[in-house]
Amino acid sequence: MSESMWIHLAKSPFATVLPNILLLLIGIAVFGVLVVLIFWLAERTKDKTQNRLKYFVFLGPALLLLVIGLIYPAIRTLFLSLFDASSANFIGLNNYIWAFTQPEILLVLRNTLIWTIVVPIASTAIGLAIAYLTDRMRYAGLVKSLIFMPMAISFVGASIIWKFVYNYEPDLSKPDIGVLSAIVKALGGTPPNWLLTAPINTFLLIAVMVWIQTGFAMIVLSAAMKAIPDDVVEASMLDGAKGWSRFRRITVPMIWSSVVVVLTTITVSSLKVFDIIRTMTGGNFQTSVIANEMYQQSFTALDYGRGGALAIILFVGVLPLIVYNLRQVRKERAIN
Repeated sequence: MSESMWIHLAKSPFATVLPNILLLLIGIAVFGVLVVLIFWLAERTKDKTQNRLKYFVFLGPALLLLVIGLIYPAIRTLFLSLFDASSANFIGLNNYIWAFTQPEILLVLRNTLIWTIVVPIASTAIGLAIAYLTDRMRYAGLVKSLIFMPMAISFVGASIIWKFVYNYEPDLSKPDIGVLSAIVKALGGTPPNWLLTAPINTFLLIAVMVWIQTGFAMIVLSAAMKAIPDDVVEASMLDGAKGWSRFRRITVPMIWSSVVVVLTTITVSSLKVFDIIRTMTGGNFQTSVIANEMYQQSFTALDYGRGGALAIILFVGVLPLIVYNLRQVRKERAIN
């Protein structure tokens, strides 16, 4: 084989892909050998040792991944948050003081608070209303499928869709591709540049999250309503409870644990929202939230101390909600 042919093969995509395929095959082979070795050892040990080995085999990899993927990064982030931008000089709590004293970061915290209040309440309320109204509807499955469909779209994809909805065309002689601007013009008004106008732009971004999360709330609460015993509903109807009264006194109390789970789950998602902000405004025009600001400080400004401090603040905000959610689930299991 000539030298030119060797050079051609070395530069071909096959030469790049082949080593990766070989590494993958070697990794699979090593894993298979380890599994066979573990089972071979298990067959030749006592029952007591087998029980211990069983826990090690099934829990060991999960605990290892937990340490590598969660515990170590969390400790590392906390460590970095106590240092300056270069991660060389210890500055204590200065990054946290900065986070709670700078006007621009206080605006970020305020926006995050708005997201965590408006999104869960709006998504849960709308999802609950749809679940209740379609509970005994003839074509409920079709309606629920349409409402749930946004959950199948990524946050980035949903953001691009809604960016077209909010599109602004300053030239009044040109047609609008933005649905919202077209409606305002049709009514004789002059639309603003929606995504540049604060604070309305924050609520327009929140609408995207509500559009996505409403389907989740509807499905969970609809399943909870299906679990309400028919005799309870029939008894309430015989007692004269109708419409709003039956919904408020019977339905909501019996599915309240599910409502709490939905609220806390959507709240956690709202606290961590990043994709929508990054895709639609990049965090500009007073729309940034903690997750986006954390990204900005860490990977744009390369200030890992401030980025780490914001990450810890976000973690501390999410943690109580997760603990509360777990307690509610345990209470529900204990009752059942």
